[in-house]
Amino acid sequence: MSIIIYHNPRCSKSRQTLAILDKNGSPYTVVEYLKNPPSVKTLKLILNRLDMGPRDIMRKSEAAYKNLGLSDPKFPKDKLIKTMSEYPELIERPIVIRGEKAVIGRPPENVLLLLK
Repeated sequence: MSIIIYHNPRCSKSRQTLAILDKNGSPYTVVEYLKNPPSVKTLKLILNRLDMGPRDIMRKSEAAYKNLGLSDPKFPKDKLIKTMSEYPELIERPIVIRGEKAVIGRPPENVLLLLK
């Protein structure tokens, strides 16, 4: 089963997660999500596989989070997902998907849960 990693090469946790995949000999496809943001449809699939809501995978320290008022609990879920697609820096990283399961690589060792 193939592995997809939503990766930011500038992120140490993302690089560490790739190193774990390499060490385990697991083939994977890298998606540099800042260059190729996931669509709304893809984000919904990712959230489903993570069994999380949009705020669970948002980087709340990003300027866009504050500037767009995303902390407002009345902000609709679908609009949060659309905003993550438009501002991919809001997406926590790395996200690793294998089949119907996914994990956030924080800590990077979380990826081992997908390799069992």
